[in-house]
Amino acid sequence: MAKKKKENTLDSLPENAHIAGAGLIDDQNITETLESNYMPYAMSVIMSRAIPEIDGFKPSHRKLLYTMYRMGLLTGARTKSANIVGETMKLNPHGDAAIYETMVRLSRGYQALLHPYVDSKGNFGRAYSSDMEYAASRYTEAKLEPIAAELFHDIDKDTVDFVDNYDSTMKEPTLLPVTFPTILVNSNIGIAVGMASSICSFNLRELCETTIALMKNPQHEISSTLLAPDFPGGGRIIYQRDVMENIYETGRGSFKMRAVWKYDKKFNCIDITEIPQSTTIEAIISKIVDLVKSGKVRDISDVRNEIGLSGLKITIDLKRGVDPNRLMNRLFALTPLEDSFSCNFNVLIAGVPRVMGVRELLGEWIAFRTECVRRRVFYELSKAKDKLHLLRGLEKILLDIDKAISIIRSTDEEGEVVPNLMIGFGIDEIQAEYVADIKLRHLNREYILKRTKEIELLKANIEDMESILKNPARVKAIIIRELQEVAKKYGKERRSELLYASDIEQNEAEIEEEVPDYPCTLFFTAEGYFKKITPQSLRMSNVHKLKEGDRITQTIEATNRCELLFFTDKASVYKSKVSDFSDTKASVLGDYAASTLGFDEGENAVYMVTTSDYSGYMVFLFENGKVAKVELSAYATKTNRRKLKGAYSDKVPLVAAFHMQQDGEILLYASSGRRLLVHTGALSVKATRSTQGVQVMTLKGKHKLVKAELFEEGMLANPNRYRKKALPAAGSMPQPEDFGEQLKLE
Repeated sequence: MAKKKKENTLDSLPENAHIAGAGLIDDQNITETLESNYMPYAMSVIMSRAIPEIDGFKPSHRKLLYTMYRMGLLTGARTKSANIVGETMKLNPHGDAAIYETMVRLSRGYQALLHPYVDSKGNFGRAYSSDMEYAASRYTEAKLEPIAAELFHDIDKDTVDFVDNYDSTMKEPTLLPVTFPTILVNSNIGIAVGMASSICSFNLRELCETTIALMKNPQHEISSTLLAPDFPGGGRIIYQRDVMENIYETGRGSFKMRAVWKYDKKFNCIDITEIPQSTTIEAIISKIVDLVKSGKVRDISDVRNEIGLSGLKITIDLKRGVDPNRLMNRLFALTPLEDSFSCNFNVLIAGVPRVMGVRELLGEWIAFRTECVRRRVFYELSKAKDKLHLLRGLEKILLDIDKAISIIRSTDEEGEVVPNLMIGFGIDEIQAEYVADIKLRHLNREYILKRTKEIELLKANIEDMESILKNPARVKAIIIRELQEVAKKYGKERRSELLYASDIEQNEAEIEEEVPDYPCTLFFTAEGYFKKITPQSLRMSNVHKLKEGDRITQTIEATNRCELLFFTDKASVYKSKVSDFSDTKASVLGDYAASTLGFDEGENAVYMVTTSDYSGYMVFLFENGKVAKVELSAYATKTNRRKLKGAYSDKVPLVAAFHMQQDGEILLYASSGRRLLVHTGALSVKATRSTQGVQVMTLKGKHKLVKAELFEEGMLANPNRYRKKALPAAGSMPQPEDFGEQLKLE
């Protein structure tokens, strides 16, 4: 008997059955979807992860440090990092890897902070090396650095608010009651959704002095005491007063840093011992190697990473006769040995991200610290008042100790002891409880006299604390005293030297001399291939290798120091230098410009320009018969920008482009067969690169301009036939005697 075929589940359903929601399209308002799905995530990243708060910490930092404080690691011995990570997970609901990495970045061994908070033992990697990985948490040990005590100063005296952790099993502080402006002492970088924060570090002593000066005089000139940022890795900051003051004022801007180096004459090498904070050894070495391989730097024989027990070190071996100063100037210009640090002082203030300058940021910290001190004083005042109240009850017992003992002995029930003491001495329940709990050995006159002597001292302290709360100047004095103590105890000399920009102004001609200058011939093909060939090589062989169907469209005599401009069919221009390309031979295809210069996908070069001084002008001819004349100097830039958009108008397709040192004639060809000879002197120069130009050739119907070429004598038998007195003009039809047998358009 044949087996029964198993029915398909869907086929077995009744005809009127349906699956809930199947095939339905639920229209959603994109605004509502973003608000309900994406906005909570964005707010979480901004509020709880990436942006630091006024105490200088992100939540991940704060949870880790507070956990270590609770573990007794401020004064105790080091413990395994894995123990710390495990305990921190009670506050931080993230993976152990993220928590451990946070601790690594706060450690002394990692060397990323000017004043590290974690005393580390073991391999914690290095901030200046991407290859030096930190060891696993089970191999390393850690505790808190002494300076971390300033982060938790009087945290148990209600100086800050506490909230439940993620599962409401314990409490954690919303902020740490830091006694100095940690927000500016250690660098802090974070990327949120739609915003970021990048805060550089400042010298602790200078910052404390500046904060004190601002508290005494809100109009204090910040740059007089806070010289410039300071970094743990040292380096040299190129100091420009106006740039630094702008950062201090707005909280935004960037400044440049340089590596520290010295020349070893004995071994003919350069030793680099300090690098900018924003780069790594590997990035520097990689860039130097690329420069040597490309032939842009020819004075280096070897470069090595020599990190050792003494710290960071890069060694560059020089060839014989090389000037180390000129080479370093060259490397500063071409490698991350000189790099920029971008500042964006974005801080969460009362849950709102704000970008602030140093003055405003320190003002917010002073307000925060003022509240911490007031809360601490109020807490101590409440405790002092409670203690005074108890001692006043004890003072009344002093009048008749025997009576107190008699009341207690004659009371039959324990619950009646407190009420009987209240009645017998006229004290309240709290005082009676305190008296009743005194040990029998303390019911002597000496003990009670000693305790009651504290009453006068407590009265004075209470009066003093009440005065502090009423007088803002006294609160300010407390903050100033604490800042002075921190500066004295933990302050250090600057690590980053200041290098004034006026003292290191680069002689561009001197740097340029590092690029050898020699004549060369440049070839550019219709397919976008570029060749740079020396005269000697060209004499040996001038037979070019080209792709099938390709042809040479431009041949230019130039020198190795000239600049190159490649105009593309997407109305962009890519800038380069002849020296950026290697010398080649006619027998090779050459460099593909689109790949070498990083063109956008589908973008092709249509015209090449070489110049040394950006003289002359560009002439652009469009299909609609319009011509634009733009000075070449419009494409010169002060910075080394590689790409300029809007090189010419993209409203109408480009037919041809020419670089002309002086005015001349251009022959235009229309699809109708007409020709027009135009002198560029009749065209006015336009100020903007993207100008649509002026109408030069009138075109009827669907006809368009299809070709243009620079006119040379002998090209036409009767050129006057194609010259017109007024523009725009339609041009003339060619005659056989003008072109001989070549009547057809190429």
